[in-house]
Amino acid sequence: MTDTTAIQAPVSPHGERPAPPLTAPPAPAGVPVVDRDPFSDETLTDPYPMHEALREAGPVAWLPRYGVYAVARYDEVVHVLQNHEIFVSGRGVGLSDYQKEKPWRPPSLLLEADPPQHTQARKVATSVFNPKTMRQIREEFQDTAHRMVEELFAENSTVEIDGVTDLAAAYPLSVFPDFIGLSERGRENLLPYGNMAFNAFGPQNLLYEQAMETGGKAAPWIVDQCVVGTPKPGRFGAALHEKAIEAGMDEDEAARLLRSFLTAGVDTTVHGIGAALRELAEHPEQWAALRQDPSRARAAFDETVRYVSPVQTFFRTVNEDTRVSGVLLPEGAKILMFLAAANRDPRHWEDPDAFDISRQASGHVGFGFGIHSCVGQIMARLEGECLLGALARKVATLEVAGEARLQLNNTLRGWDSLPLRLTAA
Repeated sequence: MTDTTAIQAPVSPHGERPAPPLTAPPAPAGVPVVDRDPFSDETLTDPYPMHEALREAGPVAWLPRYGVYAVARYDEVVHVLQNHEIFVSGRGVGLSDYQKEKPWRPPSLLLEADPPQHTQARKVATSVFNPKTMRQIREEFQDTAHRMVEELFAENSTVEIDGVTDLAAAYPLSVFPDFIGLSERGRENLLPYGNMAFNAFGPQNLLYEQAMETGGKAAPWIVDQCVVGTPKPGRFGAALHEKAIEAGMDEDEAARLLRSFLTAGVDTTVHGIGAALRELAEHPEQWAALRQDPSRARAAFDETVRYVSPVQTFFRTVNEDTRVSGVLLPEGAKILMFLAAANRDPRHWEDPDAFDISRQASGHVGFGFGIHSCVGQIMARLEGECLLGALARKVATLEVAGEARLQLNNTLRGWDSLPLRLTAA
């Protein structure tokens, strides 16, 4: 077995939300304090009041509950993301500092690494995961999307479905594992494992405990699928392993590199597609615009990522004393970037709280920014474009058919259930 099997959860009292550490530094002089918990159920359910409070407090704020700095305005979030040498990822992109605490599993070579290690891993990844690859699989992905939409109307011209179970999750779980070359059995483990990984970036609260319990059961299958020689020949996983070995990585590193894609390649896309379905159903004029021009499907997905931000937050660690908009941040400080707040910052966006698929949403930070921008965003965009485009060509009306249920997560925002009514054109 490789080191990738070492996936263990730290133990904390079940259901107990931690108080600030006793050693947490006092609020820095001159830095506005926002005494709210970004990881409480209340905030995760409705994050927008806290986002506005953070943006209005100043360019940098202090969160006393966790003893961390926060940035929520667009310019400051981009500044932190761009300056990867000062705001590092290798010390963890969650609340934990990997220089002070042992990671709960071997860190991701893409998400939780700095140059030169990150440079090598990303070069390997993009050598086989790039726009050329997406062009090669586009037709396959489109065919799957059209077939899935057609099957919804096999018996009736009007159907009521769960937009998450029947579309937002079903589609990525169909095309993504085949693309990677995963085993036919066990694919249901992808979502609970991803849910666990993203919850682990936050505090050890009840959401964390529940995710660790469920995701821990999925971890052995994930580990097994990442072992060199396991993915099906001719598919992405095998090609990634081959390129990694050619670049001088050992088999454990090659497995960890593939694990990065299995960790972040499904949940985020499921939540993005689910959010798009929700917003298009809630905004019939936007659905009509997409119906009129299905080529807007990619733009509709990108606007959804800006508007909803399936990935809400990420941490960085300050690697040397620095200033952000005049505020001194000391070495070793954690800084929490509110990506979702930046994506609705009125200082950068016109009418940011409006969902508008005609908007030029490029430049949003929903997929990150800089050297750590999401490698898989080209896949997410392809999946979103294919499924939304297939729906726009087949479905005349898309309506909310019941109360949607959020899936709370310390890092992600998405729906657990989304009742919809679809009428065929």
